[in-house]
Amino acid sequence: MSPQSQTPSRLFPDGGPAADPAGDHFERRIRSFQPRRSRVTAGQADAIRRLWSTWGFDVDGQRVLDLDALFGAVPVVLEIGFGMGETTARMAAADPGTGVLAVDVHTPGQGNLLALAEREGLANVRVANGDAVILMREMLAPASLAGLRVYFPDPWPKKRHHKRRLVQPEFLDLAATRMAPGAVLHCATDWEPYAEQMLAVLDEHGAFENTAPGGGFAERPAHRPLTRFEGQGLDKGHVVRDLLFRRK
Repeated sequence: MSPQSQTPSRLFPDGGPAADPAGDHFERRIRSFQPRRSRVTAGQADAIRRLWSTWGFDVDGQRVLDLDALFGAVPVVLEIGFGMGETTARMAAADPGTGVLAVDVHTPGQGNLLALAEREGLANVRVANGDAVILMREMLAPASLAGLRVYFPDPWPKKRHHKRRLVQPEFLDLAATRMAPGAVLHCATDWEPYAEQMLAVLDEHGAFENTAPGGGFAERPAHRPLTRFEGQGLDKGHVVRDLLFRRK
């Protein structure tokens, strides 16, 4: 059986990202994501086998994380949904004094980010597997985050699926409790209707203020790298929107 076709349990019998780490401990709500666990390459699987016990953990919701123990006494930013991890690794390398807690359910991406972190010597990256809402609500202390990044979340374009979008008022309620005053929520999307929804709910939320001069969308800041995927979209005429809102 090729590495691409093996399941996580077969690939990582001695520990690794679990298929459903929170199990039945929490409510079965509508989720903003769908687990994607196929096509794990040999290199990604090797990185998970060797590095998961040190740099990775499952989001089981059973404990509050000690971020100082994970990262040292540095500010910590949560990144929700990191894809294959290239942007995460580049931003972590450019800012070694900030811890990056990156959460996703994509096993190949988890392996790829671990491999990138090892190759680049990124001691400030930790990889979480599971539901970001459970991570924030059950495993992060109030006001513990120096920033929150949501880059190119699933837009759920069909109207009947809009309720699955991550950036909603209830998500912002939770995020506001976990972000320290002055922390910045940075969202980016190339799906214009979702961008407009994000802007509307953020503008209406009392805990956040828009950092863009005059309001509206922000220019892409220099610290967010242009990804290959994003560049391909721009070449096709896609419009990418950045939103930067500060926790009051």
